[in-house]
Amino acid sequence: MKNTFFLELSDVKAVAAAAEAEAGKHQWAVTIAIVDAGGHLLWLQRLDGAPAISAGIAPAKAHTAALGRRESRLYEEVINGGRMSFLSAPGVSGMLEGGVPIMKDGQCLGAVGVSGAKSTEDSQIARAGIAALGL
Repeated sequence: MKNTFFLELSDVKAVAAAAEAEAGKHQWAVTIAIVDAGGHLLWLQRLDGAPAISAGIAPAKAHTAALGRRESRLYEEVINGGRMSFLSAPGVSGMLEGGVPIMKDGQCLGAVGVSGAKSTEDSQIARAGIAALGL
């Protein structure tokens, strides 16, 4: 039998605060979503000025990163590389850069998805949030 790790509310708040600080430092208006290992939404925060559509895209990126246990940009790269059939993968829709899994000792605890800035900036914000956990 194995022990598993999970995100507590204090962890989620720390990730959200660090991600918000990173976005604020650069004046990027984004939506930040945090999900658990099953892709279930734990936190959604739309910063002032973030596009309305980002409130749907950020959770989708997080969901994809959590279920796949890898960054959502990898799916985007597969599709851009010509494997268009991957668009029919069931249950995933956030196959764009900006979803980053939260990993500890090889286990996925959840993921952060960010939308509203350039895709590389979205990932930067997500990673800054995850870094607050000190994993």
